[in-house]
Amino acid sequence: MSDEEEYSESEEETQPEPEPQKKTERRQSEKADGDPEFVKRQEAKTSALDEQLKEYIAEWRKQRAREEEDLKRLKEKQAKRKVMRAEEEKRLAEKKKQEEERRVREVEEKKQRDIEEKRRRLEEAEKKRQAMMQALKDQSKSKGPNFTISKKQDTGINMSSAQLERNKTKEQLEEEKRISLSIRIKPLNIDNLSLDKLKSKALELWDCIVKLETEKYDLEERQKRQDYDLKELKERQKQQLRHKALKKGLDPEALTGKYPPKIQVASKYERRVDTRSYDDKKKLFEGGWETLTSEELEKIWKCRSEQFTKRKHTKLPKWFGERPGKKKDAPDSPEEEEVKPTDEDVEPVYVEEEVEEEVEEEEEEEEAEEEEEEEEEEEE
Repeated sequence: MSDEEEYSESEEETQPEPEPQKKTERRQSEKADGDPEFVKRQEAKTSALDEQLKEYIAEWRKQRAREEEDLKRLKEKQAKRKVMRAEEEKRLAEKKKQEEERRVREVEEKKQRDIEEKRRRLEEAEKKRQAMMQALKDQSKSKGPNFTISKKQDTGINMSSAQLERNKTKEQLEEEKRISLSIRIKPLNIDNLSLDKLKSKALELWDCIVKLETEKYDLEERQKRQDYDLKELKERQKQQLRHKALKKGLDPEALTGKYPPKIQVASKYERRVDTRSYDDKKKLFEGGWETLTSEELEKIWKCRSEQFTKRKHTKLPKWFGERPGKKKDAPDSPEEEEVKPTDEDVEPVYVEEEVEEEVEEEEEEEEAEEEEEEEEEEEE
């Protein structure tokens, strides 16, 4: 909000509304016509109001001037801070750039030192290899022992170097390969050679190629022979392990696998090995005793029901012209099927009833025994 708008608002607040002013002027004019003292009082009031407005406006202008001075001072301070911040950022950017350049320079120097160190080590290894090859050639010429005894310290060093070789990255291996090739592949230097020297150089290179190819062929044949020997030895080992397993009473393939055979806790002579399947053991472990007993009872019930249905039926002799046990609506049996009353034919009813009672008693006893066993198991 600008100064003019604030000033206009303050004037609008101090100015009275137009309509009430007209009414008051009309009343004052009416009173003024009648009373001169009233006119003096009104003039005194207006003069006092004008003085108050002048004081208020003067105070407001002073406050506004102070605010403008404060605002100007703050803007100057902000401009100074911007300049200082820009200088600080520039200084920090320069410092960061110098640190980055120094870090890159250190990385490059370290990489160069590593390359030089690798080159030196590979040169030493190449020299040792050449010396070893020369020694092997000399040994092959002069008959003698074809082995060398290495010290314990050397083996420890070799083991650590082998571990370091395994832990190297692909980029490191490629760098070492490039360095070793640069050492092994020597420059020809044939710029200032004559024709005869060039021919002799070509013959020398040809002899070197032939020698390397023969060594390569010999190594390939040696590898094939060693692979065949390894296969034969593995097959012999398998045969020996099969015979050993058969002697111990195990499966022939028990000792040929990756892992040793399982140990049987139960003795072959003192205990009976559990013949139950894994599913049966799992059911029993999960509380399947009730299901097993119910299945067993179901089997017994089916067996006895089949025996009862397949039993031999014997008809009773008629008693006073009517067969015992006959129902009301059942038809009469023909006369030719009548059987003479004998002791065996008369008493089967009582015999069957006794058998059924015995069967029921046996079932009740079995159920009581099973309940007792279940209670004992629950208590355990």
